[in-house]
Amino acid sequence: MKRHNQSSVVEFILLGFSNFPKLREQLFGVFLVIYLVTLMGNATIIVIISLEQSLHVPLYLFLLNLSVVDWSFSIVIMPEMLMVLSSEKTMITFAGCFAQMYFILLFGGTECFLLGAMAYDRFAAICSPLSYPMIMNKRVFLKLVMFSWVSGIMVATVQTSWVFSFPFCGPNEINHLFCETPPVLELACADTFWFEIYAFTGTILIIMVPFLLILLSYIRILFAILRMPSTTGRQKAFSTCASHLTSVTLFYGTASMTYLQPKSGYSPETKKLMSLAYTLLTPLLNPLIYSLRNSEMKRALLKAWRRKVHLQTF
Repeated sequence: MKRHNQSSVVEFILLGFSNFPKLREQLFGVFLVIYLVTLMGNATIIVIISLEQSLHVPLYLFLLNLSVVDWSFSIVIMPEMLMVLSSEKTMITFAGCFAQMYFILLFGGTECFLLGAMAYDRFAAICSPLSYPMIMNKRVFLKLVMFSWVSGIMVATVQTSWVFSFPFCGPNEINHLFCETPPVLELACADTFWFEIYAFTGTILIIMVPFLLILLSYIRILFAILRMPSTTGRQKAFSTCASHLTSVTLFYGTASMTYLQPKSGYSPETKKLMSLAYTLLTPLLNPLIYSLRNSEMKRALLKAWRRKVHLQTF
């Protein structure tokens, strides 16, 4: 049963949390709730921003793209993860594993650059409010969004194609919840040295560089906040920035620990928990942190609700 890439493996087995059978049912329930809440939260943001013309400005259009990424991220990962938790071992085809890894990298890479673009947008709005309309005009916004998506596609295409160009001769058990690069790479029957060099360099460029730029942007924003005359304004701005940085640190921190060293010394269970932090918690928290706490989003949501109630009365 040979593949074109001379691989004897035609399917993989996802082990999930098979070492903790007593926890599987509880985890299934928790993850199912998280999945449904994530889908509802991000879908609500997508619909509200799409329908409300007053929100068609860079800040909310960036949020729209972020919600599309997080919604898609959940769709790619969570159904398979729930299947893994509902059984001791779950089979996934070679092509299915390729597709899942591709879209994880696509949406993960896109989110890295989107979060950087959003930090730049906030930096321009807070530190240069008078010049903001010129700095973040429609053309600049479109370029940043297109760059984020195209970069995600390029990262996913190069990395997934390279990983699955290696021969897989067995074993075929992936000690993980889904097809992520590091645990799949451990099964390759070839020297992966050059790929690990690429993965390390890529992680620096795709994850660490945007994170450092975000950090610098927020440091500048912090100094701008400190110059605000209003105490209430300072507290509100501090709260918003702290929330944003919490989400960003959670995403970039756990993603970098996962991808900086594909064959790191972390235990398999630790790797699973780190992956869950940026694939499960970040898409869940982003709607709350970036949007649902925002007063304009709340007003738009209330307006949409009233419109729906009004239509139902006729």
